[in-house]
Amino acid sequence: MLNYIWAGLIIISLVFAVSQDVMDLVQDPYQNGKEHTIEVIFPENGDPDKRQTVRFRIQGHEGTFEAAWRPYEDNPEMIIQVDEEMPELWLSIAQDQDASNKEELLAEVVGFDRSARQASIVLPKVYYVKLNAIATAAFNMAEFAVTLAIGLVGIMALWLGLMKIAEKSGLMYLLVKAVQPFMRFLFPNVPKGHAAHGVISLNLAANMLGLGNAATPLGIKAMEELQKLNPSKDKATNAQCMLLTVNTASIQLLPPATLVALIGTGVNELMISILIVTFISLMVGITAAKIYERFHPEDDHDENIPDDQKIEA
Repeated sequence: MLNYIWAGLIIISLVFAVSQDVMDLVQDPYQNGKEHTIEVIFPENGDPDKRQTVRFRIQGHEGTFEAAWRPYEDNPEMIIQVDEEMPELWLSIAQDQDASNKEELLAEVVGFDRSARQASIVLPKVYYVKLNAIATAAFNMAEFAVTLAIGLVGIMALWLGLMKIAEKSGLMYLLVKAVQPFMRFLFPNVPKGHAAHGVISLNLAANMLGLGNAATPLGIKAMEELQKLNPSKDKATNAQCMLLTVNTASIQLLPPATLVALIGTGVNELMISILIVTFISLMVGITAAKIYERFHPEDDHDENIPDDQKIEA
């Protein structure tokens, strides 16, 4: 079902982008190809045949602006520094132009009167703004997904290895017994003493301690353990819904590593607020999941435990 929703959103966004771009082609809000008259102010004894930094005044607009004058055999070019005081049209063209640097406008000088120092320039043409934005976002997210996946490989290998050692040594089951009362409240249908309780506990601890990506492999492993108990493999159980809820609304005892990287030590000033907000969100999430569980009761999943997963209670 989720795949159909994503597919529908993509189709709707493409239809919206195409319709908007077609309207732009008809209405021409960027006035593509229009010549703008400016007065070029060269430095004292400045030679228009040489490269230099100039200032210019837009006809019908107050103020002067800076640009780099680049003479060529055919027509000169101007690399205009975008200024917030420029006309709205110029700012829109700068923002939506197909260029990596939005702080500059590459203008072509199609006419230049040397005696009057007046020039006619054409600003960059702007087409298919919405489609270009969607394509750029798609490529950026694809790059981010690959980077994230590669970055998780080492973390997953480390934590899954540590979990296997804990399971073989019996530490996992000691952890299960220690957190049993709390786990039985949150996950009443998960059999007492099941290994899923230990993995879920590690996952919740990693989230609360702000370990970021370190919690991801633990969460995946916990969901896999709950899926083994799922009598209907194509439908999430109440336990899986609860796990997703407490992960999303996890209380933060320590600031997330990502937030520390962005803000630095200044994050300490936000800790009380973060603690209060995340505690409230966790209580609301658990309450909502429990209400849903009450209206959609399930039987205990003991009969779905694989033989290699059964342990003494």
